[in-house]
Amino acid sequence: MLESILGFSQATGIYAFMNTPWGWPLAESIHFIGLCLLIGTVGVFDLRLLGMASGLAYADLHKLVRLGVAGYFLNVVTGVMFFTTAPDQYLFNPAFQTKLFFMLIAGVNMLVFYTTTSAEVKGTSAMLVVPVRARAIAAISLACWCAVIIGGRLITYYRPPYYWCAWC
Repeated sequence: MLESILGFSQATGIYAFMNTPWGWPLAESIHFIGLCLLIGTVGVFDLRLLGMASGLAYADLHKLVRLGVAGYFLNVVTGVMFFTTAPDQYLFNPAFQTKLFFMLIAGVNMLVFYTTTSAEVKGTSAMLVVPVRARAIAAISLACWCAVIIGGRLITYYRPPYYWCAWC
């Protein structure tokens, strides 16, 4: 499996690019920009649903979520670049697995929001509180994205043992 992932990376040129002096730093920078867009929009929208910044219209804030989707797309692209360049650092890494788990929960949570609550929230006046269901979804979203960030940061610390010990 590792060989096929690396083969994909090499065949597409991702591996060669990522192993240039600027490949990994550039991809990391784009990944961080994507994260800022995602959390800066989805996070603010979630905080608004939880009652902060009353007076800001839910529908107007929701328009910013498109930027969050763009940020998520940047993170998926750069994440694939990281994963396919060094699959052994990710595939069996508990921090990476935790990150993916919380991304899955955040995605399901988003689907629940858009199928059950979104229309009601968009129609709610800026001065009113949204239903409990919307606040619960927002709290789950924030918790999941915080867990994704923490999992992403911990990936480096849970590499396979041969990365920890140069003389082993």
